[in-house]
Amino acid sequence: MSNEAIDGALAPLQDTVKAIYLTVDDLKVAASILYNAYVDDPLFIDIFQAEKEGYENRLRSAIREELNAFWVAEQPMIGLFDEERLIAVACLTAPDAAFGSGRYWHWRLRMLLTAGLFGTKQMLEKEEKVRSLVPADNFHMLSFIAVHPDYQHHGLGHILLGAIDSVVEEDEKSEGVSVFVTIDKHRSFFNDDNYQVVGQLSLSHVKGDVMFRRT
Repeated sequence: MSNEAIDGALAPLQDTVKAIYLTVDDLKVAASILYNAYVDDPLFIDIFQAEKEGYENRLRSAIREELNAFWVAEQPMIGLFDEERLIAVACLTAPDAAFGSGRYWHWRLRMLLTAGLFGTKQMLEKEEKVRSLVPADNFHMLSFIAVHPDYQHHGLGHILLGAIDSVVEEDEKSEGVSVFVTIDKHRSFFNDDNYQVVGQLSLSHVKGDVMFRRT
């Protein structure tokens, strides 16, 4: 899919914000944006054991390794840019089972070394449980979505959802996109874009909803 096609989702902010696929040079900034967005997320607090020393380092390492795995596997990573500044990020897993729980062994090994055995197992378990609840065979999964703190509350999240929709709708294999939501305000955010709750699941000590937007 071309970057121009993604841009079609951005009116009326077309003149100031653009959506394009991330490059390898963007990953460091993307990791920082995602860390700030997820450091207080109940799921990640639980998975990476915030009560134990080194939580921030484990989370940073896990996000970094996830982004590297997305890049190597050529999965869709979309960024919103204000001129040259990356201000929002979304990472999708395309409908390709080869990138599911069977992620590359080097990624799993690096995750074990950086995030720990428990965190690695929980990340993979989360993905498989979400997949089992979605009423489709081939679909995208939204793994991460975040807006830079300086740019929040300006509607950029919905612009990013529009760009995600464009990516999903242009993939003929995809029946839609799923996401796992643990915070009420995030549930309302996805509801606004026609995501529907298709099931509930518990992961360790955290409960949430699996939501799905069918194309």
